[in-house]
Amino acid sequence: MPMTVAKESWMRATNLDELREISERFATPEGVAAGLAYRPEPSDVFIAPFAKCGTTWMQQIVHGLRSGGDMSFGEITQVVPWIELAHDLGLAIPGDQPSPRAFKSHLSWHDIPKGGRYIVVMRDPLDAARSLYRFLEDWFFEPGSISVTEFACHFLNREDQDNYWTHAASWWGQRHRDEVLILAYEHMGRDLPGTVARVAEFIGIDDPARIEIATRQASFDFMKAHSAKFDDHLVRESRDAACGLPPGGAATKVHSGEVGGEAELIGPAVRAAFDLRWSETMEAEHGLKDYAALLDALADPA
Repeated sequence: MPMTVAKESWMRATNLDELREISERFATPEGVAAGLAYRPEPSDVFIAPFAKCGTTWMQQIVHGLRSGGDMSFGEITQVVPWIELAHDLGLAIPGDQPSPRAFKSHLSWHDIPKGGRYIVVMRDPLDAARSLYRFLEDWFFEPGSISVTEFACHFLNREDQDNYWTHAASWWGQRHRDEVLILAYEHMGRDLPGTVARVAEFIGIDDPARIEIATRQASFDFMKAHSAKFDDHLVRESRDAACGLPPGGAATKVHSGEVGGEAELIGPAVRAAFDLRWSETMEAEHGLKDYAALLDALADPA
């Protein structure tokens, strides 16, 4: 497969087949292999939610804690590199990082390099699907060309190893490991100070001043005011041509973090299909009846 698509062929997707083709070009096999070959130190921190489940938010929390609130980076990926994509972006792994070193990943437990510490944020799958739709619209696909319902069905029916269900089930099975911290996006929104304090304890930081500044700098208002540092422009500049995408596409990660937003856009049949997929995976494997049961289990880990 060519490294780049001829400029005259650059275009955003207008249907799901084209979206799949673009997505397949996003990361090279060589780049992914380079990331998987990394051997972590025990103190290394992998921030590994599924896509659009709080990854950037957690990157900002961890980096704020370890750096005392340093905001001198141009884009968060420069200081917390995405391990599957770093090679394709020209970023070194591990690179020159403050301690503890931190990495972004969307890998399941089965695939992620072992030997470090792992923070995973869970999120309601429908909310994750809607958020991913908003993120990719006007970047990977033309606005309005793919409906929210079409995209939700695409999200639901992915059978590859990178789907939501494989990711969630794999990590939930590791939740009692000392080196794994599982949180919920919804709980983060309700209690950000408590979340930051838990993360600080998990990565070995006991400094009230750092916890305070990391909490403040992980607020929606702060991250929105600095949205250019969280908009994936480094990824877009490096990968748009390889994906065959025209430059200048919109992509933003800082939203209000709403739960159940735009509910009317997903009809009852699709919701029922999401419920069935949950039953076939998370309930069958781990006894969790629905996402609410997962939230209850995280609220009462005993």
